[in-house]
Amino acid sequence: MKVTRNRVVRPARRRLPRTALAVLVGGLTLAVTGTVAYGTTLGFGQHQVGTEYPDGLQISSNQVLRPLGDRLSTPYGKFMGSTVSPDGRYLAATANDRSVSLQIFDLQSYRLLWRGGTATGVDQKLTDNTVGQEGPLYSPDGTVLWMPNATGLTRFPIGPDGKPGVGTKITLPTVDGKQPLTAGMTYSPDGSTLYAALNGQNTVVALDPATGAAQGTWPVGNAPRQVAFAGDTLYVSDEGGRPAGGGDQTQDSYGTAIVADPVRGTSTTGTLSVIDTTDPAAPVGTIPVGLHPTDLLVADDVLYVANTFDDTVSVVDTTTGTVKQTINTQPWQGSQVGYAPDALAVVDGRLLVSLGRANAIAVYRVGQDALDPVSYVGLVPTDYYPEDVFPVGGQVVVANRRGVDARGPLLTFNEGYGTTPATGRGTHGTTASLTRFTLPSDTDIRRQWTTTVYRQNGWGQGDSDVKHARGKKAKAVPVPKKIGDPSTIKHVFMLVKENRTYDQIHGDMTEGNGDASLAQFGETVTPNTHALAREFGLYDNTYDVGTNSAEGHNWLMQGDDPEYTESSAGEYTRSYDTEEDVLGHQRSGFLWTAVQAAGNSARNYGEFIYTEGKPAGTWQQYYCASRSVDQGGDPAQLSSQALRGNYGSVIPSLDAITYRQSPPFDLSIPDLYRYQVWKQDFLERGPADFQMMWLSDDHTGGPVSARAEVAGSDLAVGKIVDTISHSRWWKNSAIFVVEDDSQNGADHVDGHRAPVQVISPWAVHGKTVSRYYSQINMVRTIEQILGAEPLNQKVAAATPMFDAFRKKPDYTAYDAKPNRVPLTENIATPPACGLDAPTGARAVQAAPTPTPYVSYATAWQEWAAKQHLTGPKAQPDYANPELMNRFTWYDAHHWELPYPGDEEIYLPDEVPGAALPGSEVE
Repeated sequence: MKVTRNRVVRPARRRLPRTALAVLVGGLTLAVTGTVAYGTTLGFGQHQVGTEYPDGLQISSNQVLRPLGDRLSTPYGKFMGSTVSPDGRYLAATANDRSVSLQIFDLQSYRLLWRGGTATGVDQKLTDNTVGQEGPLYSPDGTVLWMPNATGLTRFPIGPDGKPGVGTKITLPTVDGKQPLTAGMTYSPDGSTLYAALNGQNTVVALDPATGAAQGTWPVGNAPRQVAFAGDTLYVSDEGGRPAGGGDQTQDSYGTAIVADPVRGTSTTGTLSVIDTTDPAAPVGTIPVGLHPTDLLVADDVLYVANTFDDTVSVVDTTTGTVKQTINTQPWQGSQVGYAPDALAVVDGRLLVSLGRANAIAVYRVGQDALDPVSYVGLVPTDYYPEDVFPVGGQVVVANRRGVDARGPLLTFNEGYGTTPATGRGTHGTTASLTRFTLPSDTDIRRQWTTTVYRQNGWGQGDSDVKHARGKKAKAVPVPKKIGDPSTIKHVFMLVKENRTYDQIHGDMTEGNGDASLAQFGETVTPNTHALAREFGLYDNTYDVGTNSAEGHNWLMQGDDPEYTESSAGEYTRSYDTEEDVLGHQRSGFLWTAVQAAGNSARNYGEFIYTEGKPAGTWQQYYCASRSVDQGGDPAQLSSQALRGNYGSVIPSLDAITYRQSPPFDLSIPDLYRYQVWKQDFLERGPADFQMMWLSDDHTGGPVSARAEVAGSDLAVGKIVDTISHSRWWKNSAIFVVEDDSQNGADHVDGHRAPVQVISPWAVHGKTVSRYYSQINMVRTIEQILGAEPLNQKVAAATPMFDAFRKKPDYTAYDAKPNRVPLTENIATPPACGLDAPTGARAVQAAPTPTPYVSYATAWQEWAAKQHLTGPKAQPDYANPELMNRFTWYDAHHWELPYPGDEEIYLPDEVPGAALPGSEVE
């Protein structure tokens, strides 16, 4: 069948008033009247992440888990993609985060059968440990397994026992600097040809399965994800939509111009490419569908398309190449955004759609004819982030990307000079799981399991949706119960730090649930953080959601980590942080756009932007300028030619509010400089209604010891609070201090537990708050204060942090505490202004490298220079964790002491268990 460029017009998306939320299913519109119902997570009480309660296992994303059926957990990282063998016996999944990139499960015995990767003890060491954009693929007879890689594919022979033999790498060429980033694959109907979507090159390639030789290539839409045959026609889901044309507003993704919203910086098209494989000369057709199409499923001449960012499924008639219906996959009326439909299956006349962000499978009853309107049945609960769903032998098997959250092996963190290695829970203890069950009856799904999913997500009528008595105006309170009601707080500050756990900072505070043995940066290093916690409240049960910075900044700025980032974690080549990648931006926009839409002003100091625009100043120069200004020197030196940056964002709405001299992440710029730059602007212009600032020293890895960097960041926070609290704006201000993630520390409760502070005259004083909260609750609280609508269903379901505030203010100002640790500790080249020598502390300068290890130090310094820790292309978490940990240890111990657990000092290419290159996490 030849499909030409049909233009399919989808029903127009209507903007609905809060009094009538429309639910579209199979062309039928059901109006739900009344005010929009927001959810409530109050039911989680003082739940701790990782603990099983009667309602389920609490996880870090404001959800509990109690999936239907049997669970099989695996501790070897989160699933990226999965597939089932033709006979239904085995499931193969690509994985990430534990140096195990491929796992095979026996579905008959329901156990993990085989592991491949670079980790110690795997069943096969893989020469290419990279993971492509979609899952692996079995040959039609099950004797071959194909694994997608960043630079091609790996072909594994499969033995009678289901275990792979030695893999053969098939390398595909890099084109114009872009790797293939192999995504979805499928065989032709006759099994003679293997087709693969090359996500990084916007093409589909046909390969000889026996030799790997390329037999043909087709240009398709942007960022192709999955491929599926209907007859001889090959359909391709183009996540980035159609190619841009003249006059289109665009933004970049991996070197490709993506049609984008000119303000929000979000993609605006989604397409299917249609290839007639019987006629290589035929033009590639296009069918418009929803935003970010990912998974495809062909059944009975119907093609189902999961529009992941649109929260819909398109139903395409493959005989005509037209969209016949658009299925709404937004089950809760509280929000139309953020459910992430990402996988499809048909079982016994029912369409199953996995909702990754809802931890559920949505079930629809298919009509008598496959093109008839479907009817919504309800929801079935899964584990954390279902990424694929399969019918297997009368049952349903679900592959859950994040399993039971970060409950894998305990991890050890070394922070160098002055600290003791700490072992505990860490965010990179990621897991995955399989769940299997017999699909319940429609009645049971409606009456029992749908209610369970609602409860586990906190969906329902919440405290934030209350009506006023007729004619009575609401009284101003710190956090209004109803969005849009007045708040006593007019100015909100968000300070974003990097990578620390609760125990790592607060473990030594007896006022909270801490483990002092894990407090690597306790009160000696962070006197301001401790003093602020004692004065304005200690939060010992609050969690960051993301595993790393790529996810963490998304959770803060979008209230979600969109599926694009969740699924690209296997290769992180298109982008790591998605600040400049348009495909990582949800359709509802960002925290600052929500605040602006509510009529407020916003201003940005470095958050969510890259480091383009940085001059060549050194850490020493920035430090000396900051210290001089702090001691009464001329503030003009902060903007000298060597130091003054010109930073901005490709997102138009963010660029418009960015203070161009304020630096983003860069470890060659101390946080004290960021404070001084902010202070000058604050004193000149005053605050916006909402302002955010990136303080990156907590990340560590710069030219001074780790604890010196953390101490510098602590001092910067203390001075910011000091400045605000001594200003005329203090009386109606609130300052939120949060880590983007907590990946680089240990915690005895859970690796996601992080230090969080709420500082305000209206904040609770002298209390320990142990209610379960997460970053999502913080985002909701900021929106609630400023009258902004929730960005997505996760934020709409979150309860504002009511416990963080009180009705009567205390306007007492805060005086910053001096640092106790020298801020120049272990620096190899002293700054021109001299070493820092706080009272009672000893200024420490790095000792010379012992002669036998000079070559080692040189090799490691050459390695470090390529890790984007500083400079114009600085990037958080670029370095491989195994290497970064050793570099920090060696540098702190003057190259004389092996890393804990190692028998010798290694060169970078000798480190065991490190996947090279390792630009995934730190």
